Amino acid sequence: MSAGYVSVTLGFLLARAGVPTAIIGALIALSVWPQTWKMLWAPLVDTVGNPKLWYGLGTSLVGGTILLMSVLPMTRAEVPVFSTLIVISSVASTLVSMSTEIFMANQTPPELRGRASGWSQAGNLGGTGIGGGIGLLLAEHIPHAWVSGAVLGAICFACWAGVLFLPRLVRTAKAPSYLGELKGVALDVWAVARSRLGYLALVIMVLPIASGAVPWSAVAHEWHASGDLVALVNGVGGGIASMVGAMLAGWVCDRMDPKRAYCGFGILVGLAAAGMILMPRTPAVFTGFVLLYMAMVGMGYTGYAAIVLQAIGKKSAATNWNLMAALSNIPIAVMSTFDGWVHDKYGTNAMLLGELALPAITIVLFGLLVVTTRRRARVS
Repeated sequence: MSAGYVSVTLGFLLARAGVPTAIIGALIALSVWPQTWKMLWAPLVDTVGNPKLWYGLGTSLVGGTILLMSVLPMTRAEVPVFSTLIVISSVASTLVSMSTEIFMANQTPPELRGRASGWSQAGNLGGTGIGGGIGLLLAEHIPHAWVSGAVLGAICFACWAGVLFLPRLVRTAKAPSYLGELKGVALDVWAVARSRLGYLALVIMVLPIASGAVPWSAVAHEWHASGDLVALVNGVGGGIASMVGAMLAGWVCDRMDPKRAYCGFGILVGLAAAGMILMPRTPAVFTGFVLLYMAMVGMGYTGYAAIVLQAIGKKSAATNWNLMAALSNIPIAVMSTFDGWVHDKYGTNAMLLGELALPAITIVLFGLLVVTTRRRARVS
């Protein structure tokens, strides 16, 4: 919901106010960058307090920052304030995801990891789309700006109430200290990086695959899409589409290698974006292709989650998960900035084509790396 408000509601309202797409893309990227640093405070969630309380703190801060953003004037002059609130909200959202990951890692049997990853990303992407869509619908139709923020804040508190019904977490071992946890993580990373499968997994995490970075709310006017249509398609409808894609991909990832599935999903995301170039710019085309794009992004995110859940153990789950997640968020932040820059420099078609070309090139290079390292392993 934190990312959804920024990418859907805030992005559309700022674009309508005349703020350049490059600035909007940078704000969206700013909501992602804290996700690349979160392994620094993940050991705190692993070692201190109850995950349910961390979840409550995170949801409260997310709801509060959204409320504050909703009452600010949608002008370029407020961009520094929006930037600060976006960073705080993004950091708070990491507390929500970390506590969720602890329960996932400790309560999911191996044979259900793919489907658990699907459910996880259905909530992640569904919350982004549905939360952002609700925020935009309310902002468009209710004259009091604070109402949209207040409603989303109330939903955040409702999520916390649901977590209170989860079973009590029984840790598999005594949690180490914060510094001890950091040392353990460093040793684990080195052990993973030394193995062929380990460094291949780390490499694939930083590739721009299935990033889902197109700022649809900022370019929707090119397809003559109204604010209500953006809220329904890029928001609520996109959230539902991504949930369906995530659930389908979870089934797929239980039946094939998650890394191969992840690359395949990334190509499908690019094809959905590039396909819009060949179509007329009408609201109907915008609706169909954005929903398809979001469904493919949902599949890609599940592929990533399946790779991570396969790699981590039960001990220090939040730290291990977020170490991998931090790497995977780097290309998302980069692609958000890249898409905004390409749009303002070369136009929308170039931006959409880049969504296919860049992942395709990096996947080919990754394939060459796999083949090369396989040959060297056989020789040794």
